[in-house]
Amino acid sequence: MYRPLLVTEFLDRARRHYGDQEAVLATDGTRYTYDDLGKRADGFSAALQERGIEKGDRVAVLDPNTHYHLEAAYGSMQVGAVHTPLNYRLTPDDFAYILTDAGVDAIYADFAYAEKIEAVRDEVPTETFITNDTSAVDGDWESFDDLVADADEYDRPEMAEDDIITINYTSGTTGDPKGVSRTHRCETIHAYLVVAHQHLTDADTYLWTLPMFHANGWGHIFAVTGIGARHVYTRGIDAEWIFETVVAEDVSYLCAAPTVLNMLLDYYQGGVETRGDVPVRCATAGSAPPEATIRTVEEDFGWELLHVYGATETGPLVTTSDAQRLLTDDNRFSIKKRQGLGWLGTEIRVVDEDGNDVPRDDDTLGEVVVRGNQVMERYWNKPEATEEAFNARVEGYYHMGDIATVDEHGMISIQDRKKDIIISGGENISSIEVEDALYEHEAVAAAAVIPAPSDTYGETVKAFVVPANGDPEDPGVTAEELEQFTGEKLASYKKVRRVEFVSELPTTATGKVQKYELRKREWEDEERMVGQG
Repeated sequence: MYRPLLVTEFLDRARRHYGDQEAVLATDGTRYTYDDLGKRADGFSAALQERGIEKGDRVAVLDPNTHYHLEAAYGSMQVGAVHTPLNYRLTPDDFAYILTDAGVDAIYADFAYAEKIEAVRDEVPTETFITNDTSAVDGDWESFDDLVADADEYDRPEMAEDDIITINYTSGTTGDPKGVSRTHRCETIHAYLVVAHQHLTDADTYLWTLPMFHANGWGHIFAVTGIGARHVYTRGIDAEWIFETVVAEDVSYLCAAPTVLNMLLDYYQGGVETRGDVPVRCATAGSAPPEATIRTVEEDFGWELLHVYGATETGPLVTTSDAQRLLTDDNRFSIKKRQGLGWLGTEIRVVDEDGNDVPRDDDTLGEVVVRGNQVMERYWNKPEATEEAFNARVEGYYHMGDIATVDEHGMISIQDRKKDIIISGGENISSIEVEDALYEHEAVAAAAVIPAPSDTYGETVKAFVVPANGDPEDPGVTAEELEQFTGEKLASYKKVRRVEFVSELPTTATGKVQKYELRKREWEDEERMVGQG
């Protein structure tokens, strides 16, 4: 039997079965049931239709993790409009580019960020402007709460599973952002996979520490809603508040970028309660946190750490290190550092320059390529970029741009970004391996390793280090000591040769260190961004 896979089914199901159950704890302490949530989404749907929004039109959401984001997303998608979440850390010029590139017809913006849209209002095609506090916003904005209270019923159009329903713009760290266009089918299957691999049930309470704009909150706006779990929202990240809320609200699941984990670890030094009456699962993504971090989260916090991996273009999630049959007491933490096995229905390969699979020797480097039902349809209005992304080394796979090894079980381990790998005197050096060594030094709070120009070797290993005492002027350790320390941990050609102490590392809104910014600064006097040794 064929039944189209539509994202509207997630809220429909929650309303059907959990209408009188709590759906949301808002940032102001208000609690909403799934009936309440559904009625507010319906009101937004009707308001959009009253303002001429039709199936296929784009509706942007600019919001710092509040219930308004969820209501606006479903309110948009229920009328067949394309949900287009925006990174709230961007500049007005960035917003002008995205709103124009996507041809956004309407926008909901939280009062704290509406001024960034107001600044470019005359430059964009957007005609409908909605916020949650008109008294705090300059310009002509309509009230979200008034609209949903006054709206009539809406008409849900017929939709197909291959219709584009979300556009998520990439971080744009190396150029203009690209709009990742995903269908109902992509989003639905990805949400099913989140439920399966992240072990979601209707008994879960999910804490929104992950930005909702980032790949639709890793698909959790769909998965958490559809399974009938609870959403707990926060407008900002604060370690004390996170621990207190986990305990008070019996939070059972949250996501945390490495920077958030570090924040929690720093605060935990004082000794705090870490969980309520239920077990806690914490997902982190991308580059593996240091083994010491994993050990503290699992042994001291008492949380289960789930390491996942992906990209905005792939759902985002495509792998997990949650391989219980492969874990032993001896390898538990080393396996959890790996990006791991492909999710159900997801084909993960590591290929060489010719598109051939590298040996499963956990040593040979290749690029990660992915094929799966959760992978994007295309980049919005960028056919050449789409063609390159799916066919650079091997046809029909999305190319992640990450360099990895693969072990005997098919578990991948990311070694570097293609552009970040260090080639010194003809030897490949993994910056992640060097960073792991640095993290073992007690004076190092954070580190980013990049290639630096070298007349002798073409490239040499440089580390930007945030001292544990927070003072780059008096870091409590010398560059020479760190060089010697890494030399004792690693092969001699891999050790750090240069160190620069800094107060912080540049990061994206999702906590990824922007090594590109460090590389760009380091190589600004060079003709190109790679060494010629």
